[in-house]
Amino acid sequence: MADDPYQVLGVAQGATPDAIKKAYRKLARAHHPDLNPGKPAAEARFKAVSAAHEILSDPDKRARFDRGEIDGAGQEQAPAGGYRRQAEEAAGARYGTAPPEGMFDDLLAEMFARQRPDGPRAGRDESYLLKVPFASAVMGATEELTLPDGRVLRVQIPPGVETGQVLRLRGQGGAGRQGGPAGDALIELDVAPHPVFRREGFDLRLDLPVTLREAVLGGAVEVPTPSGALRVTLPAGSDTGRQIRLRGKGVAGHGARAAGDLLLALRVVIGPPDAALEAFLRDWVPEHPQDPRAGLEAGR
Repeated sequence: MADDPYQVLGVAQGATPDAIKKAYRKLARAHHPDLNPGKPAAEARFKAVSAAHEILSDPDKRARFDRGEIDGAGQEQAPAGGYRRQAEEAAGARYGTAPPEGMFDDLLAEMFARQRPDGPRAGRDESYLLKVPFASAVMGATEELTLPDGRVLRVQIPPGVETGQVLRLRGQGGAGRQGGPAGDALIELDVAPHPVFRREGFDLRLDLPVTLREAVLGGAVEVPTPSGALRVTLPAGSDTGRQIRLRGKGVAGHGARAAGDLLLALRVVIGPPDAALEAFLRDWVPEHPQDPRAGLEAGR
């Protein structure tokens, strides 16, 4: 007998769709075969969790399960009554009164239905987790996913995907029955962080270190971008925190969506000063002196 999907996911019968989705993701990650190699119990648990989610994430299937029309595996339940009702009733109830009109027709229909072979059934959808490099999520790429049965799926990653997004690969799930179509593979993405870039929507941010000379005099510097290095001219007199926007150099465009921007935040790095710089600063008297700490008194 199939397990109760509510018990499998550990949620109440009145659980919201968000609670069901959250419980499924937690259990799917914990028991995913890729994270538990060589553990048949984890693989069995993962399949049970996926089957339970398939029932409860579909409003129609969930309603039919709650009404007792299908079981936890999505199989049709025997209608109320039938042989069981007749067998469990008292003898006087079975034979002492005339059978309801149409009862024998119902019994014959049920008997013939049991003798007919199942028709075509679609295979189950199967869920997997795919770790995606940051650059692939930003620029788009094709990644490979090896399934527990040894099959290798080539997954097309569109630019702009984020952690938690699910891609559906039609016909790559469980095999169908009696000539039915195969189910789908549901690929949940886990995007890796990047050591220097930070993502904000479809824009990227980068803290760009610059020397004192570059900050004061300006000039061309080489800047990394997801699509390759780019030479950017810094304005003279650029202080720490100054922001430079490189349009279209963020997350790549996709379809009707335009590419995002790359936002550079300058960070002046002095480093160990040499003797000439130290001597210059000792004798230097600025023409327009400024106090960089002016206004801090207001915070007292």
